[in-house]
Amino acid sequence: MSDIDELQRRIMAAMDRVAGGLDQLGANSGGDSAALEQALEEEKLANAQLAERVRVLNQRQEGELAAATQMAEGAKGRMAELDAEIQRVRKVNDGLRELNDALRIANEAGVGEPHLINKSMMAELEALRAARSVDVSETTAIIEALTPLINEAEGVA
Repeated sequence: MSDIDELQRRIMAAMDRVAGGLDQLGANSGGDSAALEQALEEEKLANAQLAERVRVLNQRQEGELAAATQMAEGAKGRMAELDAEIQRVRKVNDGLRELNDALRIANEAGVGEPHLINKSMMAELEALRAARSVDVSETTAIIEALTPLINEAEGVA
């Protein structure tokens, strides 16, 4: 019987040690759990902040892309206008050459043709107007291309 009492006492002592160990493990685990929960919350906050930064950067990039696309479309339109003006100058200059050739031939033949002189002068005036128009178109295109760069430089300075 004393062996049973001794075994019961030893079992009870072991059970007390197990219970104490579980309490200690629970207390340590509770502290680790709280630390882990806090670390998890900090990581969630950092992740949310990074996600917000990415969202803001994407919005900024989309805005800059839209602005660049708009500028490219404007430049494309200005280039089309400039090309049309250049084609006009070429056409007028071709007409001027033809009239000057006809005037030269008439003068070589000793036949003064006043209407050829008038046509030649009119063609020359039209060529000057067309050249002036090209100059204005080129200048406008340059100003429109430089204006955003100047505004950006003034904003940085």
